[in-house]
Amino acid sequence: MGKRHIRIAELLQEAPGQSVVAKGWVRTKRGNKNIAFIALNDGSTINNIQVVCEVANFPEELMKSITTGACLAVTGDLVESMGSGQKVEIQAKEIVVYGTADSETYPLQKKGHSMEFLREIGHLRPRTNTFGAVLRIRHAMAFAIHKFFNDKGFVYLHTPLITASDAEGAGAMFQVTTMDLDNLPRTEEGKIDYKEDFFGKRTSLTVSGQLEGELGAMALGNIYTFGPTFRAENSNTPRHLAEFWMIEPEMAFYEIEDNMDLAEEFIKYLVQYALDNCMDDLTFLNNMIDKELISRLQSVVGTEFVRLTYTEGVKILEASGEKFDYPVAWGIDLQSEHERYLVEKHFGKPVILTDYPKDIKAFYMKQNEDGKTVRAMDVLFPKIGEIIGGSQREESYEKLTNRIKELDMDDTNLWWYVDTRRFGTAPHSGFGLGFERLLLFVTGMANIRDVIPFPRTPKTAEF
Repeated sequence: MGKRHIRIAELLQEAPGQSVVAKGWVRTKRGNKNIAFIALNDGSTINNIQVVCEVANFPEELMKSITTGACLAVTGDLVESMGSGQKVEIQAKEIVVYGTADSETYPLQKKGHSMEFLREIGHLRPRTNTFGAVLRIRHAMAFAIHKFFNDKGFVYLHTPLITASDAEGAGAMFQVTTMDLDNLPRTEEGKIDYKEDFFGKRTSLTVSGQLEGELGAMALGNIYTFGPTFRAENSNTPRHLAEFWMIEPEMAFYEIEDNMDLAEEFIKYLVQYALDNCMDDLTFLNNMIDKELISRLQSVVGTEFVRLTYTEGVKILEASGEKFDYPVAWGIDLQSEHERYLVEKHFGKPVILTDYPKDIKAFYMKQNEDGKTVRAMDVLFPKIGEIIGGSQREESYEKLTNRIKELDMDDTNLWWYVDTRRFGTAPHSGFGLGFERLLLFVTGMANIRDVIPFPRTPKTAEF
């Protein structure tokens, strides 16, 4: 087999009448005693290439070993396809079996499998049509994120994964240590002596790159981060992971309105990119997972997002007559049922909510003149609720330090953050987009565990 093999995505576009080599995994094999049809897939596309074998031309043992899941290299002629569904197929001249897959034990036989079952075989689930589609879309979205910011002149800033600061003030962090947990060093007061630890202080996995991102914006103007973040919340919901990816731009000299404009432009760009570049995979997911997927994606791109204050949003919810699981009153943190009511039932389009009560938002958000609200902004989407959260940041040294005191926060690890307000402070804003929340929206999948290759959730760290 001296010939270079061509990936199936390209093969399906080639003109018939040439000799080719295709390599991939068998999705199905059917036929009769004279002829066999093998559907071959190599992960480059949702579409299989059909391989036609005249059974008499191949050893019986070889044909027997070609079962669902087996890996093959096929040399043959690319010919016009007689069947419907594809333009070309391969008439096999030579087949090499790289790896067999015992039909008794290979778990992905040709039938429907539940998402729960597929999570148990996370090492094999990328071979299914659904997960192939999701993972190709995940790649396309990651590429599009970098392209969007690069084309706007943003600097990609790598913020640390190991940190001593809790950006959210929520405390749900995974600790990082090299200490012997069976024999912890203690101070004279009996407390754990972190001076003995690797970094000489207590450290954790980051919950957000935002605070360090702000330092970058105060020097480079516009930056973005894109990396893994970690939350040690014991949340077993379809929307929470313990390890997920975040995109966090921070922009010097952006007021809240500029921030909203960028967030809206960004998310529309990503959805449009998926429609332009992932249509085969989206069509499959539209047919198999969510019949309204493509129309929902198109509706987001073609509409202007509604912008209203939290106070106005609460008034609409109170007047709605809906029975919510969580009652609505000014001052509560909105739940996804409230967010989805505004988006899906009331406005019928995405909503950007602003000016949230100060007490339910993070310490770093810019305070409004009313003393009660902050310049926060959340972008709410159909089906998932909040997809982006951001704010204008508090640039006043005095207001920021007072807020840290009010919240009784341990500010020993925040001196560097506060310093940026002492030396050349500037108005600035930013937001965070949870990558997997975006992917839930773009793929139509129902559970966040199914849009990341290897989900990390409470009591689950397989693969």
